[in-house]
Amino acid sequence: MQTVRLLFVIVIFLAISSAMAENPRLSEAPRNAGSETNAPSASSTTISTAVSTTTANALPIAQSASLPDAPTPIRARVADKKFIAVMAALGGAETLRFTTHKLVLDHEYDAGAPWVTSVPPNQHLVAKYGAIYAAEVLVTYEIKKPHSWLPGDKVIRKLWWAYPAAMAPIHIMNGVRSIQAQAPSGCPVAECEEQ
Repeated sequence: MQTVRLLFVIVIFLAISSAMAENPRLSEAPRNAGSETNAPSASSTTISTAVSTTTANALPIAQSASLPDAPTPIRARVADKKFIAVMAALGGAETLRFTTHKLVLDHEYDAGAPWVTSVPPNQHLVAKYGAIYAAEVLVTYEIKKPHSWLPGDKVIRKLWWAYPAAMAPIHIMNGVRSIQAQAPSGCPVAECEEQ
């Protein structure tokens, strides 16, 4: 556990230090602040014309110029009609599988099948499969959402539908197989082997 914490701290430290190295204002500040002389450097003469510094350790401050309004970022709409339709299809397929498996278990238990010792309660199954479906929706949402820090994000975002499109037919086939399941013969395994 300590190794994981240490690795986490190292990763955070490297991320912060690389961000500071890329920012020109943060990388120049320690060089200007540490100078003990009042002699102006080439970079500080242009800044000091706008505002004069009183002490040697003070950071130079530039006058604020009126800047044009920053463009408002256009947020990509993630939960659009396609997303809702694809995830609803996946939810319907999972519901078909869940319901038919539950009905098969109920019928086998009522018929006395020896391999079904008990039937799990509905609330437990609904909570379990609901949490799985919620996780699938969340992961698909995050894949479809744009990320500026992720290389190759445009390619990854185009494949958001791959998991739901692959899993929906699998759930439907499992549900259809459960519907087509034959009723148990009613004889225990030991008696069926003797016949």
